[in-house]
Amino acid sequence: MISLSLLGLIGVFGTAALVVGVFGTAALSKGLAGKTFCSVGVCTYPLSDAESRSHVKEERVGVLLLNLGGPDTLHDVRPFLYNLFADPDIIRLPRLFRFLQRPLAQLISVLRARKSKEAYASIGGGSPLRKITDEQADALKSELEAKKVSANVYVAMRYWHPFTEEAAHQIKKDRITRLVVLPLYPQFSISTTGSSIRALNDIFRKDNILSKLPVAIIKSWYRRDGYIKSMADLIEKEMQSFDTPQEVMIFFSAHGVPVTYVVNAGDPYKDQMEECIYMIMQELKARGIDNNHRLAYQSRVGPVQWLKPYTDEVLVELGQEGVKSLLAVPVSFVSEHIETLEEIDMEYKELAFKSGVENWGRVPALGCTSSFITDLADAVIEALPSATPMSTLATPSSAQQFRHNPVGYAIKIFFGSFFTLLLLLSPRMLSAFRKPVV
Repeated sequence: MISLSLLGLIGVFGTAALVVGVFGTAALSKGLAGKTFCSVGVCTYPLSDAESRSHVKEERVGVLLLNLGGPDTLHDVRPFLYNLFADPDIIRLPRLFRFLQRPLAQLISVLRARKSKEAYASIGGGSPLRKITDEQADALKSELEAKKVSANVYVAMRYWHPFTEEAAHQIKKDRITRLVVLPLYPQFSISTTGSSIRALNDIFRKDNILSKLPVAIIKSWYRRDGYIKSMADLIEKEMQSFDTPQEVMIFFSAHGVPVTYVVNAGDPYKDQMEECIYMIMQELKARGIDNNHRLAYQSRVGPVQWLKPYTDEVLVELGQEGVKSLLAVPVSFVSEHIETLEEIDMEYKELAFKSGVENWGRVPALGCTSSFITDLADAVIEALPSATPMSTLATPSSAQQFRHNPVGYAIKIFFGSFFTLLLLLSPRMLSAFRKPVV
């Protein structure tokens, strides 16, 4: 989720985070689960469709698209990496060592900058993510207007411009009265959508106006019929480029997360991803396409175990099994970026050929595919009536955890601090820091 992984770093420190025991990630998972966000396709509202659309037109509607962000130029790579690693949701240091957060981020950004620059140079000198996300925002705005809903569409990147703070400032300036937050991650993970929501929540809570703004958060949308059909359309189209489409192995490559996120923090990502693949394959079967398929996870970084099977290992296995035609499907991503353009198109393609695959194809990211944008517009309209001020949300804090179990909390802090320092100073960690990151 190569290299850049919002989770890549988490992988490096996944072990430390668990030892620390300050389960900020788990707390988020529980906090999100305890609040009824709008998960599109589940929300209900008593108004008729016509009444709902009429109500929407009376509002100053805003839509906020959330994404990771990426360096626009090679000059931006190091500061981008610093922003990534300075995030306490990426490297979770014990409270006693929070003062090391920024110096550590500086160190890691220096160690990783060279290889990351090489990766970005290979795809044109920067990430195309901002340009593509802006295009998606414009397309979504136009589609909403076609559906008689006037809305301003904003973009908030987690680690590069436009930052979440910039988007929040513009939303306030435009006097938006109702906001839909739409993360551009089909499946929910506490380290992608969850991280972005945490940042947004912090900003809104501190502002007297934004804290009262009704907000609907679409936390996942992989089950939506429009998304499933759009993915199936792309796969079906790309399969026709093979001489013998019926022999093609459909290979889904998803961004990985550390196993501890799923096992210890209750991250629903793995279950949602597997359900998503099942739904896409069912749609393809309904069209008469019953090819074999595999799911694997890419972009692991660091010494901890990530979700398996790993993409690189499965590619080697498929070659050994005699698979000759393979169609890669980047199922976690709706925009082209370094993990599709460099990791899949270059690294994994080369590995596949070396392993015995003879015919390679790759399904493009959804981007501004019309059916996909139309479905996102429908999702926004469905979510609007469920908007609730973010000030009503409650996320367990460290102080609350201390009051609940002060002795246990103190023990976790002490031992977590000790083991974290050992991990930070180990040669294995320093080596991991030098690997390229998105």
